[in-house]
Amino acid sequence: MYAIIATGGKQYRVSEGDNIYVEKLSNEQGEPLQAGDVVTFPVMMVSGETIAVGNPYITGATVTGKIVRQLRGEKIHILKYKSKKNYRRKAGHRQPYTQVEITGING
Repeated sequence: MYAIIATGGKQYRVSEGDNIYVEKLSNEQGEPLQAGDVVTFPVMMVSGETIAVGNPYITGATVTGKIVRQLRGEKIHILKYKSKKNYRRKAGHRQPYTQVEITGING
């Protein structure tokens, strides 16, 4: 049994026991969720004995997960350069992620 969920502007195919990395999750006050917190995701599609597809979500169906940790991805280097103008800029970026372990599919 698997489900398609949407979070952070992306869609993920998940099964029970999977570990996924999603965009950083936070609560209503904007504080990051702690390890061990439980989070629920709306379901777009469930495949088991039959396939159910939502429009865009299936009412009453949820996927629950447990926060494993908050982390940051690999560093991306951004370089800007214009020839003959002595213009050089260097910047870096590390995207924050949340590792979630899928504990259950209800639907």
